[in-house]
Amino acid sequence: MKETMERINDSTLSPQQRISALEAFVGAGGLQHYSPVTKEINNHIHTIYSFSPYTPSMAALRAREAGLAVAGSVDHDSLEAAQEMSQACRLLGLGCVTGFELRVSFKSTPFANKKINNPDSQGIVYMTIQGVPAPQRQRVAQFLEPIHQCRRNRNIRMVENLNKILLQAQLPILNYQRDVESLSQSALGGSVTERHILYAFAKLLDKEAGSPERLVQLLEETLALTLSPSQKQRLLEQDNPHYLYDLLGLLKSGFIQKIFIQPDDHECPPVQQVTAFAQSIGAVPAYAYLGDVGESPTGDKKREQFEDSFLDQLIGSLPQLGFLAVTYMPPRNTPEQLQRLKTLCQQHKLMEISGVDINSSRQSFNCPEINLPAFENLIHTTWALVAHEALASSHPDLGLFSKNNPMADWDLDRRIQAYSRLGQKLKSTEPLTQSKAEEILKEMLAAECKSAAQQEEP
Repeated sequence: MKETMERINDSTLSPQQRISALEAFVGAGGLQHYSPVTKEINNHIHTIYSFSPYTPSMAALRAREAGLAVAGSVDHDSLEAAQEMSQACRLLGLGCVTGFELRVSFKSTPFANKKINNPDSQGIVYMTIQGVPAPQRQRVAQFLEPIHQCRRNRNIRMVENLNKILLQAQLPILNYQRDVESLSQSALGGSVTERHILYAFAKLLDKEAGSPERLVQLLEETLALTLSPSQKQRLLEQDNPHYLYDLLGLLKSGFIQKIFIQPDDHECPPVQQVTAFAQSIGAVPAYAYLGDVGESPTGDKKREQFEDSFLDQLIGSLPQLGFLAVTYMPPRNTPEQLQRLKTLCQQHKLMEISGVDINSSRQSFNCPEINLPAFENLIHTTWALVAHEALASSHPDLGLFSKNNPMADWDLDRRIQAYSRLGQKLKSTEPLTQSKAEEILKEMLAAECKSAAQQEEP
């Protein structure tokens, strides 16, 4: 069984080989000791196609191990995890939502000179595009290819900046292709992010230091980094299985600005261009709320202020910029922040999508906050996305936000509730044919009309 688990998470195997290993694991009773499935969901799990210790198959399996009901893959500048993630979730009886994350320019908006939700840049915003219909995956790959090229060029220049520091510190230097790009799935449509650079740097530092104590000394004295007590404690922890990821998080928060180069509008396209593309393929473009934060769980973000001081104006502008939703992470923010955000989303008819960013081995796949009554709507919206992706994959008119959807004149909450119920029925079915999807939708419409009529009876 151990060998099978290793194959499920082997990034050198093909997606189909990993799926076959997952089939073998399930067939051998590998799930019998796993937690029962709960209501919990997560729409924001990174895989090896951006930066993560998990293949799509392993990400789905870890989600099932944690008792999640729905797992969603979201990679930076890449949708390549989608097919494998969908297959893996189907094998495990989970709902699935696939999408990708990218940075866009807000330079043409009133927020051009503000730090919005991006710790590294002003006027550059993180957003997600979720619920991508399967027939549109090739169009997404074509859309993202120029972004990959721009990002690669900037990555190479950042490694050059890093090598200047390494030479001054009399440390070995990095080779971009050998040490950084080799960590990625870029040859298969994956992206190479700043985390790949920092992970390669972390491996170099670990090798040079030879011990946790010497590493701390090297970081503080040679590289002049300030370590918090918690960061130092993690690095000095005996037999720490997350050692390199903890070091990566430290470098992300305290070192990245020493080598960082701001991306341009070719790498971060104008927001209106990206939201228009998302809607053209029947996907759901979502603004990623960060909010003023304290120290993050992975140690890769400092205490800092972001969009809360101008949140009313920002959320109010999102529909005009082409957004259909807002995505946020309940564990990251205070109840007061989230209540304010929820109120604004309801006011501006924006779908609320939850997802807890998973890109480190230290992070738990569980999100207990999602079980609180205040976040019950996030469970419904997740299942609605499951139904949306399944139906829109069979016919674009059946997408949740399609103007030709038979439910298009219903208010958003009613559509979400209807699609949520359908998503829970569809979670483990085979991919839908157009005729089957239309049949299901007709049945759902009839049931909704019957329910509405019963509620109107005296």
